Amino acid sequence: MYATSPDLGTFANKLFYSSGRFRGGGRNGGTKSPGPPNGAQPTSPTGTLQSSSSSTNLAPRMPPLPSSPSLSQTLSMDDSPGSLPSGDALSFYNLPRPKPIWLNDSYAKHIVKGNFMTLSARPKTVEQGEWIAHQVVEHYRNLWNFVRVIHDKDEDGTSICNSQTCPRMSAGANHSFTWLNARKEPVEVPAHEYISLMQRWISGKVDNTAIFPTDPAGVSFAYNTGNPDIASATYASGGLNTPGSNTPIPAGPTALTTSLSQLAGPGDWVGKSSGFPVDFVEVCQTIFRQMFRVYAHLYWAHFIDPFYHLSLEKPMNSCFSHFVLTATEIDMLKPHELEPMQPLIDLWAANGTFPKESKAYACANLKAGERLLSLAGVN
Repeated sequence: MYATSPDLGTFANKLFYSSGRFRGGGRNGGTKSPGPPNGAQPTSPTGTLQSSSSSTNLAPRMPPLPSSPSLSQTLSMDDSPGSLPSGDALSFYNLPRPKPIWLNDSYAKHIVKGNFMTLSARPKTVEQGEWIAHQVVEHYRNLWNFVRVIHDKDEDGTSICNSQTCPRMSAGANHSFTWLNARKEPVEVPAHEYISLMQRWISGKVDNTAIFPTDPAGVSFAYNTGNPDIASATYASGGLNTPGSNTPIPAGPTALTTSLSQLAGPGDWVGKSSGFPVDFVEVCQTIFRQMFRVYAHLYWAHFIDPFYHLSLEKPMNSCFSHFVLTATEIDMLKPHELEPMQPLIDLWAANGTFPKESKAYACANLKAGERLLSLAGVN
């Protein structure tokens, strides 16, 4: 569908297996999120119940108490100036000793070579809201392929990620994440429970047609050469022939470096012309934030067992680097939200995985990445 190198095209076919638009149907009989179609969704942050047809049974049945993801996280990073040894670019991160194996450049490799920006760049004819929705669904499916590995039960009925191995949702010793209960209070839950609740919460959003419309007739294009009224301009929403719209709203800059707020004009919002609700971007940002937290837990708690042992570290690196590139390019993740995985982002910027023109590269600490390369013996 998009111009890619042969290697990246093969990679996309294997890992990003539902590469077309999802409106009007798709895998799972039209259901956009992964997982079997059973179970009720956790209550939303507003306290209202949502019913959906695609929650999951990947982990044991969850109690009804936790209801929505908390936007807060517990940090214990030692950032006092007096505690930082001079000359060490990595000292700020308070990394454990020995450092995680995935911070060694030899274990941070990918299954393909090429520029992942070719997969993250929005085609000119695709409306911004449609592109964001597409990315949410695709990255969610990619992530869940790895989550299934740690949630699948062994013969003795246990899974790799369980209450004993991962009693809290964490990303190393410096970061832990909480869930909001029905009273909007942050509570700590085991990682496998947090991830299962998160999956059900995201599935409820993605499969809610009021948030993610599925009617192909509602698709809006960024540029429509077949309509003489708007053939010479692109509109963020409204048009010369749009009922109830007397004045079209020209779209702002469409470069990858443009923020979403700049793409929408006054009284407008990203995705409006395609039928997405006013809070669509906020919902998608929360989904990306939750997916990032799961990736962070997979790296910090399960990179060696099971992913390295199963030779899945390169596929996971490939999916995660593509995830970070996309999430930063479309403003789904802010720089400070990358903190749990910042050293790996630094490494990928320093070794050339992240193109210099990307926002992910701009978020990196190159000195820290170069220091990691030197520790791995890479000149």
